[in-house]
Amino acid sequence: MDAIQSVFKFMVASTLIVGGVLVGGTVFAAKKVDTIGDAIQKKLHR
Repeated sequence: MDAIQSVFKFMVASTLIVGGVLVGGTVFAAKKVDTIGDAIQKKLHR
């Protein structure tokens, strides 16, 4: 029973870590795309 609980805790921790990395990566990518979009918009609307 203890082995099942430790595997479950490991799975939960891994899921939280991977989820956090995915959310952080998405936010970073969105900010980067927004910055690039702003630069393109400035070039188009001089």
